[in-house]
Amino acid sequence: MAKNNKKADKKSEETVVEEPQVKNEETVEEKEEQKEEPQEELSAEEKLQAEVAESKDKYLRLYSEFENFRRRTSKEKLELINSASEGLIKALLPVLDDFERADQSMTEDADVKSVKEGVDLIYNKFKGILEQKGVKKIEADKGSEFDVEYHEAITQIPAPEEGLKGKVVDVIEKGYQLNDKVIRFAKVVTGA
Repeated sequence: MAKNNKKADKKSEETVVEEPQVKNEETVEEKEEQKEEPQEELSAEEKLQAEVAESKDKYLRLYSEFENFRRRTSKEKLELINSASEGLIKALLPVLDDFERADQSMTEDADVKSVKEGVDLIYNKFKGILEQKGVKKIEADKGSEFDVEYHEAITQIPAPEEGLKGKVVDVIEKGYQLNDKVIRFAKVVTGA
């Protein structure tokens, strides 16, 4: 019987050993199946999180690029405003030099005719520089039509002639425009 008991024990051990192996295999398979399902869910979730992180990164980079662009353009704009009149000033400096020379020549004994010629030359030079920079005189002659877009009526007087009613009678101050934009209206007197 001892042999039978030993055989039975061996069989029960074998059986016992085989059963746990089967259970372990089944358990491992079940655990793997359970792990695979959450991993797939986690993978999708992780993918979404990665996409969100990537989108967030792109957004932050784009935002910082835009901020840099905005700062750079505002800085360039300030520099442009500060240096906008530089070209005009450089062009007018020779006129200033000519006025200084004319002032010196007036203190010395000089005839009036040569001083007038010098001042006329300076005036023409100054006028030429302004025209080069786009400054034009607004035409406002006596007898011309009053135009609200170019003229400013200072006062109205009775028209000396019947044909001057609603027209320019006198020009008090000349008007100017810069590149087709009025920078100073012509101040005129109109006839009533």
